[in-house]
Amino acid sequence: MNDTLETYREYKDSGLPWLGQLPSHWETRRAKRFLREVDERSQTGKEILLSVSHLTGVTPRSEKTVTMFLAKSNVGHKVCRPNDIVINTLWAWMAALGVTKYAGIVSPAYGVYRPLPASELLPQFADQLLRIPAYATEYLCRSTGVNSSRMRLYPEQFLRIPVVYPPPEEQLAIVRFLEHAKRHFDRFIRAKKKQLALLGEVRQSATEDVLSSPGTRRVRLAVAAEVVKRAIDRQRQQVYTPIGLFNRGRGIFHKEPAKGATLGDSLFFWIEEGDLVLSGQFAWEGAIALASKQDSGCVASHRYTVLRGRPQFIGSAVLLAIFKTQFGGLLLDQHSRGAAGRNRPLNVGSLLKEKIPIPPLSDQQRIVELVLLEARLAASVRRITKAVHEYLTRLTSDVVTGKVDVREAASQLPAEGKFEMPVTREDVPEEEELEPVITKEA
Repeated sequence: MNDTLETYREYKDSGLPWLGQLPSHWETRRAKRFLREVDERSQTGKEILLSVSHLTGVTPRSEKTVTMFLAKSNVGHKVCRPNDIVINTLWAWMAALGVTKYAGIVSPAYGVYRPLPASELLPQFADQLLRIPAYATEYLCRSTGVNSSRMRLYPEQFLRIPVVYPPPEEQLAIVRFLEHAKRHFDRFIRAKKKQLALLGEVRQSATEDVLSSPGTRRVRLAVAAEVVKRAIDRQRQQVYTPIGLFNRGRGIFHKEPAKGATLGDSLFFWIEEGDLVLSGQFAWEGAIALASKQDSGCVASHRYTVLRGRPQFIGSAVLLAIFKTQFGGLLLDQHSRGAAGRNRPLNVGSLLKEKIPIPPLSDQQRIVELVLLEARLAASVRRITKAVHEYLTRLTSDVVTGKVDVREAASQLPAEGKFEMPVTREDVPEEEELEPVITKEA
């Protein structure tokens, strides 16, 4: 889309190496020209509790699932109002901020900034601008702390940051154009995910039919499958790729490769194609997956359990399908206990004692085909979603910094309602979105 857009006729040097050139009639002004810090505190703690993420901006806490503990009382939390900019101070360097459309309260550790009465910086434009990668890098440069988990962007530093300022009518055009683009791509992604959901329903129905067929017997899981542990011989300079799991049975993702010396204190084990990997703390939430060819050679920490079906009883793909049924979900939930929020350790020993339905091997092939087809489609949807996200990030950056001129394109768009990105967990791994205090599996 941005390959077909025109550029502005004249540009000027912004004077900022990280920003580059701007249209000649645009300006940059320090954030303090548009915003002021506010520190209004809740007297009752009964306002809507909001959370701030680099993925979804400002959203109600009730619509999210995070692993930090809730405070006993929300009295003293910071109050924010519609159009305020809220910054997760500890994660500002990841662009964990946004313009809120809600009146509510946020953590006392967050920064709340309110538009000045005469400010002509449109909140919707600021929300697009201040979350682009160039600004995230600037936040990192202005944050202070001993490491990434302790970096803080203090108000005096944020308010000194130069803010790109097009004329108000161009800000409106930019917002209109970007909302239309995001609406268009959101429909596309939703259609792909609907296809995946329908295939999941087919797999679910086929599994239940097979499990109720004549010849199905009940066998202890420890007999039908084995726990596999292929310990790595860790070498300090060798590079390893750890895996993680998406919740709700949506597959495996790869973490950043790391040398053995920096891999952490956990024990690690090799993963091979056909392994059934279960999260040690989030299995109850459906954080289980079948390893593919692309996952072979990766490693999983001791916090993950790896099972393989014994060929004379059941295939690992069929075992996955069983765990995705209501019966299998209840088993994982029953054998996951804990009081630390969503961190509920899976008791593998007790799970292995359970008896599960084992259909005849001749009936299992249809399930295997559906599980593998679903896995391929899910991987395709994730690749498409990632590509669209990267494209929209680039498009947004180009538009809000004036690399392309969208005024004409915006004027020709059909009239549509205001676009709001859906609050969804579809692309969030089991570790979940970042908060000031968080626990993760290694």
